[in-house]
Amino acid sequence: MELSAILHVLGIVVWVGGMFFAYMALRPVAAAVLEPPQRLTLWAGVFGKFFPWVWVSVTLVLATGLHMLMQLGAATPHYALAMLALGVVMMLLFAHVFFAPYKKLKRAVSEQNWPAGGAALGQIRMLIGINLSLGLLTIAVVFLGRALT
Repeated sequence: MELSAILHVLGIVVWVGGMFFAYMALRPVAAAVLEPPQRLTLWAGVFGKFFPWVWVSVTLVLATGLHMLMQLGAATPHYALAMLALGVVMMLLFAHVFFAPYKKLKRAVSEQNWPAGGAALGQIRMLIGINLSLGLLTIAVVFLGRALT
């Protein structure tokens, strides 16, 4: 179970930490200093590098989380079930981002359709903001749940 816990936390650090960096540091600077063609091209490239890592993280987090839950059996605490539910919602949101607005962003950048790219990036920004909030909430739920049990 120790290896599962380490891999689980590493997956979360990569995923939630990457969202935090992108949303809180890269996004405001890119919006302030880059024109739409450069900004949208940057984001398509950034997501192209980050999203494969998210897929690895999602796989690790889901596999290790389920493994640890199976080890607990009937003694699974409520906060762990809340973590599972929030994590699944986050995974579904990420899958939607990847298969819908990110696909639109890549197409818009390749066609140099900056208004369509801006719309896709706006949708991605909103969904990543939601996912980041859910990720931070999930971390808080786990630590508060452990402290209260």
